[in-house]
Amino acid sequence: MAPPILKLDDIFLSFGGAPLLAGAGLQIEPGDKICLVGRNGSGKSTLLKIAAGLVEAQSGEVFRHPSSTVRYLEQAPDFAGFNTVQAYAEAGLGPGDDPYRVTYLLSHLGLSGDEDPRMLSGGESRRAALARVMAPEPDILLLDEPTNHLDLPTIEWLEGELQKTRSALVLISHDRRFLEKVSTATVWLDRGTSRRLDRGFAHFETWRDQVLEAEELEQHKLGKSIEREEHWLRYGVTARRKRNMRRLGELQTMRSNYRGHKGPQGTVQATVSDAQESGKLVIEADKITKSFGERAIVTPFSIRVHRGDCIGLVGPNGAGKTTLLKMLTGQLSPDSGIVKLGTNLEIATLDQKREDLDPEDTLANYLTDGRGENLLVNGEQRHVTGYMKEFLFQPEQARTPIRNLSGGERARLMLARILSRPTNLLILDEPTNDLDIETLDLLQEIVAGFPGTVILVSHDRDFLDRTVTSTIAPAVPDAPDGRWIEYAGGYSDMLVQRKGALEERKRAEKAAEKPKTQQATASGSSKVKLSFKQKFALENLPKEMAKAEAEIAKREQVMADPNLFTRDPAAFNRLAGEMEKLRASLTDMEEEWLELEMLREELEG
Repeated sequence: MAPPILKLDDIFLSFGGAPLLAGAGLQIEPGDKICLVGRNGSGKSTLLKIAAGLVEAQSGEVFRHPSSTVRYLEQAPDFAGFNTVQAYAEAGLGPGDDPYRVTYLLSHLGLSGDEDPRMLSGGESRRAALARVMAPEPDILLLDEPTNHLDLPTIEWLEGELQKTRSALVLISHDRRFLEKVSTATVWLDRGTSRRLDRGFAHFETWRDQVLEAEELEQHKLGKSIEREEHWLRYGVTARRKRNMRRLGELQTMRSNYRGHKGPQGTVQATVSDAQESGKLVIEADKITKSFGERAIVTPFSIRVHRGDCIGLVGPNGAGKTTLLKMLTGQLSPDSGIVKLGTNLEIATLDQKREDLDPEDTLANYLTDGRGENLLVNGEQRHVTGYMKEFLFQPEQARTPIRNLSGGERARLMLARILSRPTNLLILDEPTNDLDIETLDLLQEIVAGFPGTVILVSHDRDFLDRTVTSTIAPAVPDAPDGRWIEYAGGYSDMLVQRKGALEERKRAEKAAEKPKTQQATASGSSKVKLSFKQKFALENLPKEMAKAEAEIAKREQVMADPNLFTRDPAAFNRLAGEMEKLRASLTDMEEEWLELEMLREELEG
């Protein structure tokens, strides 16, 4: 094992009140690709800043190898003294670094380099900062939410760059798919301390649940031990006084440990307030178009949205997702075509820019619309502090100005307000920004189980795959030209269908290139059919998929044992590795079967 190039050990930091970090650690070795995970407010960004040397811990040890270079992705870059983005990004290079790296990175991040830093949007500022820290290819790269404000093509490009980089990485992100693809180790920051799993994020949630179950069992055992000791002290045979005093001291220690145990932070608990059922047809758009100047944003597009649909809009930044969303919901009139909204619609919107928030307003006032201490949720009067607790806000935060909240807390607050109001049509524009993974889980459950209709814009592939029933995307993903296509299923389903359509188009082009005599002979003699190999695969893949699912279920049953990880970590890791291979194999078989089934349906007309 290589010696660490950066190590934080037993880090303590408090800003008054309960400590934010109490014994946390982080060890980075050459080639590490670590994801740092934890609840909003658990101290992830602070620990990253301590690693970067931007914040000083109150106690603990910090070691950085003297010759190692460290770059930290700033949330709010300082552009003072730079006239162009190119100059800002090049300022991060060292003496022997290649300036072409800056041009290459800016180009792939959607910037020319000639932009005036003072005129950049928040997303563009983040992209410029990303180019600056990645260009030198440092020994250690510390990235706090690098995918925020990036579109899907850029996120997928960034994944590839980080997978092949020589830099050691520490990543903070809410994007599950991104973490799964990039990370090879996981550090979990929880209640001020850290735990490390030498496996990528794909294994984190199973491991976390195992750890929490084992911890709960230990607390239960400790409680039982205290009961036995108390019984002995009250009713046991009197022994020597010294022995009694020793056992009394041990009991006091156990009581102290039991009372002082800080359990995991609760999870957000919420449901959507019931509203009157909307009409069966929620939105009907017929050949709608929109252009800005000579640029076509939407060319004739038609869709029918029915009650219960969950539709995702995806595409690169600037493709026109928000414009199309506003036309479908009646906020923006099309240049031509018609949009009809259904009856009895109760619309609630979560805006990506959080423009609905007044930074000077208090949490309580925002949730109650200034109507005192109570709000109506599902027809029931609720005190605002009790309702806030369900979204992990403390009662003392009721009078806190919104400007003091973190990005994740603001998103949670808006979610709390939306869910308290009756709604049957949810409009979610980038709802996953700044949410921690546990709150994302809640949002996913709400969207998946919502009895009404949902239209959402998102760059989170995992969230899309888990929630939407259809996906609207540009017909030409790399160069949107205003044409939009609706695909059945989530983001991964859309990719499979796109691939199948592309292959079919290539086949059609090849067929068109054949001499007409050949085409006539082929059409006259027999119809095009599946090959023997394709037929065999189509018939046998379902059996192979069923076998793989059964093998996965077997291993899941064994891994459900809460004591397995602590009792036999090698067996746990072996089973986790086998599960990963089986799931990858199952995914490949499902994609192959879907492509063959689509081809069969097409050939059979």
